[in-house]
Amino acid sequence: MTTAKNKEPGFEEAMARLEKIVADMEGGELSLEQMITRFEEGQNLIKSCSKTLNEVERKIEILVKKGDTVVAEPFSDNETANDEEDLF
Repeated sequence: MTTAKNKEPGFEEAMARLEKIVADMEGGELSLEQMITRFEEGQNLIKSCSKTLNEVERKIEILVKKGDTVVAEPFSDNETANDEEDLF
């Protein structure tokens, strides 16, 4: 049984939390220990968001109109690899 505390936040929640972490860290009010804690939390959220984006990307298909029909074509592996490099 999974509790709310063990559940990963949704993508939007994780992004909102990341924005808050960045604002807190840029604010200059945190101690070094608090900065390290926020940094670690941010890294975990980035991994979670990246994982979600990669999963979504694999599910997305490009709709290509060929004649009178619409055909679904998956992304090529080369496009996915290039896009992942742009994230980092």
